[in-house]
Amino acid sequence: MSTEVVLYYRPCESDPTRLYKVAEEAINEFPTRPLLRFIPWFPNDVIKLPLKPKRLPPIISVMRLTKPTLFTNIPVTCEERDLPGDLFNQLMKDDPSTVNGAETLMLGEMLTLPQNFGNIFLGETFSSYISVHNDSNQIVKDILVKADLQTSSQRLNLSASNATVAELKSDCCIDDVIHHEVKEIGTHILVCAVSYTTQSGEKMYFRKFFKFQVLKPLDVKTKFYNAESDLSSVTDEVFLEAQIQNITTSPMFMEKVSLEPSMMYNVVELNTVKQVGEGVSTFGSRTYLQPMDTRQYLYCLKPKPEFAEKAGIIKGVTVIGKLDIVWKTNLGERGRLQTSQLQRMAPGYGDVRLSLEAIPDTVNLEEPFHITCKITNCSSERTMDLVLEMCNTNSIHWCGVSGRQLGKLNPSSSLYLALTLLSSVQGLQSVSGLRLTDTFLKRTYEYDDIAQVCVVSSTIQVEG
Repeated sequence: MSTEVVLYYRPCESDPTRLYKVAEEAINEFPTRPLLRFIPWFPNDVIKLPLKPKRLPPIISVMRLTKPTLFTNIPVTCEERDLPGDLFNQLMKDDPSTVNGAETLMLGEMLTLPQNFGNIFLGETFSSYISVHNDSNQIVKDILVKADLQTSSQRLNLSASNATVAELKSDCCIDDVIHHEVKEIGTHILVCAVSYTTQSGEKMYFRKFFKFQVLKPLDVKTKFYNAESDLSSVTDEVFLEAQIQNITTSPMFMEKVSLEPSMMYNVVELNTVKQVGEGVSTFGSRTYLQPMDTRQYLYCLKPKPEFAEKAGIIKGVTVIGKLDIVWKTNLGERGRLQTSQLQRMAPGYGDVRLSLEAIPDTVNLEEPFHITCKITNCSSERTMDLVLEMCNTNSIHWCGVSGRQLGKLNPSSSLYLALTLLSSVQGLQSVSGLRLTDTFLKRTYEYDDIAQVCVVSSTIQVEG
């Protein structure tokens, strides 16, 4: 360390040698000490010290338990007329990692042990091996090993046993295997804590932290489609389309994708087709989902009869159910994911709802045909006095008296109405022109495009 000295003097001091002596005498009055010699703790030529202290605490090791993967090789081939000739093909045949007779396939018969911690995905089971080894030459007592998993929202105890081990001899270890089904994405921290007592009675404690990320394996998107059936047995059908995308880097075997409906609905899966009396999956017998591929599943939900009869129940936001997805990766490692409750906004029908209960698919030109309508008072408090008016269109003509009284309709109740009409134009025609008027409020409700019917010439035989 150097010291800088600044000397101030009067102009009358003309001898510079005397000023130097004055400054030297002033510096000597300050105390000084010699610098300490640095002696490294690691082995060196000056002094030999052990790399480790004589008394070591137990060492804790953590290893993730996961299955190996199939070894993949990159095939290199060429045509026989190329310069290498049959050299590349012969090298692949001699390679022990290739499959005999299928050397050009990337998939081999050998297994590869995990080289790193790997990725952990939501829905999988995280398994880990914990080992506490006594590297010292002394016996430690009252050893307690505790493993906790810290997530963004909670802290979980994963230890299989919280019992204290009486003693741990030198070069011995305590082993434990923990399992946990991962249900949250984001940062996870595995906290391993060890407490023990030395031979001298001193209580010791230390912890180690192992941090890892949990990723999302699937991207699930849902769409709802509302439909009204023309049959009297079912109404208010809801179609659910679920788009499932594999966003991992390895293929998945989709073991099960099902919809668990809420208490208000029954569900019918539309992902199979009938062949020889048996249901066959529309995705084939091998339901593999490659990385970044998307698959669409379709379900039809129908309200249960006790809920469908009550018009005021299925309104606004209703809970449909939740998707249950089970898959397998690599060598059969299973993963499971359940979505939160899916909700949809039920269509609003206003105060009065008109739906068709029966209508033919095909009718003859200029010949009367019959339909059955259902009129429902969706109000839960008010009684309505309804009048029916029928307005003709360019192609549809109503048969009957327009402006007739339908009578009073109590809250949440329905009435059925049989109507007759005919079409004067061929082709696919839309049924329109019904008007309902509430005489109490002087309010008119218009219903157009309530159904479509195919009109053919009377010379064509209509199949019954």
